[in-house]
Amino acid sequence: MLAEDSVLLREGLIGLLARFGHEVVAAVGDAPALLTAVEEHAPDIVVTDVRMPPGFQDEGLHAAVRLREGRPTLPVLVLSQYVQRTYASELLDSGDGSGVGYLLKDRVGQVEEFVDALHEVANGGTVLDPEVVRRLLRHRRDPLQRLTPREREVLALMAEGRSNGAIAKDLVVSEAAIGKHINGILTKLNLPLEEGTHRRVLAVLAFLRA
Repeated sequence: MLAEDSVLLREGLIGLLARFGHEVVAAVGDAPALLTAVEEHAPDIVVTDVRMPPGFQDEGLHAAVRLREGRPTLPVLVLSQYVQRTYASELLDSGDGSGVGYLLKDRVGQVEEFVDALHEVANGGTVLDPEVVRRLLRHRRDPLQRLTPREREVLALMAEGRSNGAIAKDLVVSEAAIGKHINGILTKLNLPLEEGTHRRVLAVLAFLRA
């Protein structure tokens, strides 16, 4: 289910999704139509813009949150031209907390990343644009003062859902070093030291949205 008021972007996304084997059961251009179409088609995932008619404010986001109130497990991937911290927070707190994503529209141009994000959200995962993560981290300056600059870098990558190996590769350090940084981060932020990337990301997101 696709909701995007820009005809060019909407048609482009329909073609892109079809190319990767996904069927767009309906494509609409405003929030009221989104609510109606989801009720009619019961899609596997909703991809929606934040700002849409009639007011071009946050209609798409509010529609997404409203949909997840009725269907808490409905996966929703939100696209936005700009980073709005409150938008991201509302989305993370909607439904049962699973199957949500927030990407900047520029990310759609990176086809593989966009499709990977779509699959992750459809499977119940959480995907946040790196810039959204940075904004959330900046909002939580006081608790983060306990972290070293390197630990803050690692935390941002953790919140993006990166594995230890991927973080190590990105920062050009050993995986063992990343493991030590993560243990230090979780200890300093009083987060549970649980195994598994999924639980770890959920713990970090719980901290970010607090």
